[in-house]
Amino acid sequence: MVKFIGEFSAKIDDKGRMVFPSALKSLINNPQECNFVIKKDLFFNCLEMYTYDEWTRQSEDVKSRLNFFNKEHALFWREYMRDRAIVSPDEKFGRISIPKKLLDEIGAIKEIVFVGCDHKIEIWSKEAYEKERLDSGSYSLLAQRILG
Repeated sequence: MVKFIGEFSAKIDDKGRMVFPSALKSLINNPQECNFVIKKDLFFNCLEMYTYDEWTRQSEDVKSRLNFFNKEHALFWREYMRDRAIVSPDEKFGRISIPKKLLDEIGAIKEIVFVGCDHKIEIWSKEAYEKERLDSGSYSLLAQRILG
C-alpha cells in the first residue's frame, strides 16, 4: 500500500487542470495505481484522493456492512457513491483534471494544496487549508485527549 506524505501547492489552469506533484507520483511503484478516485470529504471542506486499489478496498468494506434490501442502506450507498471521479495524471505533463463541480465544492479557484495523509491525499483550496490549521496548543490538547 502506498503511503503519501508531504504538502504540495499547485495552480489550477483555465481548463481546471493542475500538475500532480512528482514527489507523490514517485511513491507509486505500480503504474496501475496512478488511477485515483476523488470524492468530497465527509467532515471537511476538501477532496479525498485514493489510489483505485485503496478505494476498492474501502468500498468493499463499506458495502459488506450493508443490506441492499434495507431502504436506508440503499439510500446511504447511493449517496456514498455520488460525485466521485476517476483521474489519472497524463503521461506527458503529469496533469490531472478534477471535475469543476468538485473543485467548486471546496472553493478551489486558483491554487490548491495536495496533502499526503498516509493512505490518501487530501486536496484543499489553499485558503481553506490555512484556515483549518490548529495552533500548537490545540493540537497538543487534542493529542492528549485522543492518545492519552
